[in-house]
Amino acid sequence: MGTFGLYAMLLSALLMSGCEKAEVTAQPEELKPGTACSLDGMLLLDYPGPKAQIHYANGETEFFCDTTEMFSMLLAPEQQRKISAAYTQDMGQEDWRKPTGHWIDARTAFYVKDSTSMGSMGPTFAAFAKQADAEAFIKQHGGTLYRFDEVTPDMADLRGGAHHDHNM
Repeated sequence: MGTFGLYAMLLSALLMSGCEKAEVTAQPEELKPGTACSLDGMLLLDYPGPKAQIHYANGETEFFCDTTEMFSMLLAPEQQRKISAAYTQDMGQEDWRKPTGHWIDARTAFYVKDSTSMGSMGPTFAAFAKQADAEAFIKQHGGTLYRFDEVTPDMADLRGGAHHDHNM
């Protein structure tokens, strides 16, 4: 094989390697004044409790004013879209009243449901990077500990209090 043939093979190999893109996971975005919830338009920085963000494979990002909304999007069968990343805030590192950062992978977090701490829309899932932080939170605020894969669509129901009030 001559020099030209060798160069042609190298060029071909380089071009082919460009076709095999490694999947890149989106990084969390910090909240800015004016960042609004994708479902209801509420300004995220104005409310307490953990926030969430979902990054889709098409490059779109949606923000949520609480983790219940995040779960409702991730677990709803009609919402099945390719996800590149999902993040929530580590409440073991954050001020519940004004969380601003400390983003963690939502799929590896520990969650506390039914605590006395309210999120922007009422009851929400408190998220933690460490199980020990979640357990300490439960001792102070009550609730039940769950892993991401233990949360069901029924647990992330967004229909509100009237739906659950059987006296109405």
